[in-house]
Amino acid sequence: MRIIVDANIVFSAILNSNSRIGQVLLNADEGVEFIAPDFLLTEIHRHHQRICSIMGISLSEVLSVQHTVCSSILFISEEQIPLDIMEEADRLVSDIDPKDAFYIALANYFNCNIWSGDSKLIKGLHTKGFTRFVTMDDIISHK
Repeated sequence: MRIIVDANIVFSAILNSNSRIGQVLLNADEGVEFIAPDFLLTEIHRHHQRICSIMGISLSEVLSVQHTVCSSILFISEEQIPLDIMEEADRLVSDIDPKDAFYIALANYFNCNIWSGDSKLIKGLHTKGFTRFVTMDDIISHK
């Protein structure tokens, strides 16, 4: 099962890799493949100092945790997404959060679901007929 992982899930796992979210990412079944756009790494980088402050650790320690958490994720360059798929994703999220277009585009490109904790995104897309989201329980119960 392929799953697109969005930034809030990865941030949660970095902030507490022992949390349930962190453990699901770090100890996924062999049949689960986590995917994210390269853009997610840019998002994390922009928030390094804030993460350091929240966690009370150095940048090198944050980078170490980030490396561990992200090692279970396959990162895909946004340039690999066909233009028509990207345009459709842009259209879907333009009035919700344009930065989420990459996640929607990857879900459409790989024909898979998104794991997100962003209730605004989930609700906004549900109203547009996009319902391809999974929960942590869905992932855990997948065998």
